[in-house]
Amino acid sequence: MPKDHPLRAIQMIIDRSLAELDGHSNQIYSDLGRPSIPPEHLLRAFLLQVFYSVCSERQLIEQLEYNLLFRWFVGLGMDDSIWVPTVFTKNRDRLLDNGTVQRFFQTILVQARHQGFLSEEHFSVDGTLLEAWASQKSFQPNDPEDRQGGGSDFRGQKRSNDTHASVTDTDCRLYKKAPGDASRLAYLGYVLMDNRQGLIVGDQVTTADGTAEVDAALQLMDDLGGSQRITLGADKGYDRHGFFRDRRDRNVTPHVARKCKGSGVDGRTTRHVGYSISTRVRKRIESIFGWMKTVGGMRKTRFRRLERVGMHFTLVSTAYNLVRMARLGVA
Repeated sequence: MPKDHPLRAIQMIIDRSLAELDGHSNQIYSDLGRPSIPPEHLLRAFLLQVFYSVCSERQLIEQLEYNLLFRWFVGLGMDDSIWVPTVFTKNRDRLLDNGTVQRFFQTILVQARHQGFLSEEHFSVDGTLLEAWASQKSFQPNDPEDRQGGGSDFRGQKRSNDTHASVTDTDCRLYKKAPGDASRLAYLGYVLMDNRQGLIVGDQVTTADGTAEVDAALQLMDDLGGSQRITLGADKGYDRHGFFRDRRDRNVTPHVARKCKGSGVDGRTTRHVGYSISTRVRKRIESIFGWMKTVGGMRKTRFRRLERVGMHFTLVSTAYNLVRMARLGVA
């Protein structure tokens, strides 16, 4: 392995975080039946899948068979046997059931905080559409008697989330981002970004509906905690009077882009130089979504149901932070 290989810096960060999670990993490692896959190996393997845009778990296992770089990063010896894909999938569920991915994400943030990469005062929030792993033909009437032709021909039919649902993924919703766009079965993924170095400090996946973006922003900000005055940059979709009142009551200054008519942004906010800085910096969040979709494979979800999609979204957010922190330089 070259000494300047990017994975070396990433591995150093991961080793520190996994050391913090050692007690948690011991609790979820099964002592019954056949030896299970160590949670540390599972996490490293999943991160490799994100870093190198590996399309499926079977392809990931195939890479581990002969790719020495993958073996080194995961912690496998050259002669160690590789897991069967189905066993790998079953062990993956333990990470979801025990919240390991979320704990791992938080330990990475602790390191970023110690390195001085976080401002703790200035943030940006935005959301993106995540296409669900379900076809339009799976979106069928809720009443079984109305399901004629297996949903294969829906031309001329009026379909909505009130009367229809996907039989493949019951948590996804029919949604379109703007008038004139095609409707898709989708989820919505949200990211809270720290403005200093563009690191993700919070993420959430919700069902696709009209009020989700504001509700997700409120939840992400509440999860931060603390009582100091902070700023929150966002696009015009968050320019709502109720959103401003709620945030100001919680010691948050909304630096939201102004709508042409009926804007809730007034001179109290725009007169400060920090407002112009926030409106410029918040656009970096689009680079995060671009990386998550092109490299991390989040353009279309690989899992079904809200909980599993959320776990994968957090994993990809963690991978982004690792790549970003390695580029910034870690002591």
